[in-house]
Amino acid sequence: MNKVMSRTMPRAASRTPQPRHRPPTRHDTRRPGGTPPRKPPVRNKQETPPPAPADVSAVRTAPRAVLPPPRPTDLFADRLLAVLSGQRPVHWMLRHTAGRAYDDLARLAERSPLRTRGALPVVRDIGYYVAGEGTLEVFARVAAGDRLRALAFRLERGRDLRWRCTAVETGSRP
Repeated sequence: MNKVMSRTMPRAASRTPQPRHRPPTRHDTRRPGGTPPRKPPVRNKQETPPPAPADVSAVRTAPRAVLPPPRPTDLFADRLLAVLSGQRPVHWMLRHTAGRAYDDLARLAERSPLRTRGALPVVRDIGYYVAGEGTLEVFARVAAGDRLRALAFRLERGRDLRWRCTAVETGSRP
C-alpha cells in the first residue's frame, strides 16, 4: 500500500491545533540532550585504546575472497533434487524448463524417486558433456538415504542467454 501524506496548509498559517499521531516529547531542562556514550574505565595510559578515525573511509578491512558464480549444472542439479525429493512443488521449475521437460518432471515427481525417510538426499558428484554450442548433458550422483541414485538432465542456453532444462531422467527404482 502506497500512502501519501500531504498537508493542505502550513502549520504556521493554521490556527486550529493539528492532530498528533504520537505523544509529545518530554522537554526536561534538568537533563542534558542525550546520554553520553559509555566508555570502559581506563586504568593507565598504556591501556588506553587508540582513537577512532574521524573518516570512515580511512578504516582498512581485509579484502573478501570473491567467489565465482555457481555453474548452471550445480544450480539445476540442486533445483531438480529439491523437486524430485518433495521439498519443492513441481511448478517451482516452470520458468526453468522448456519443451517436454516440465511434463517429464511432473511425471517423475509423482513417483518421488528421490524421497527418503530421515536424511535429505544430497548431490554427491556432477559431471557434464558439452553436446554442442550452448548445450550441456549433465549427470549427477545423488545419495538418497543409504542408496546412490542417478539423475540426468539436459540444459540448453536460449537466445536470452538463460539456461533451461529440456530433458530429465532418473535411474529406475529397484
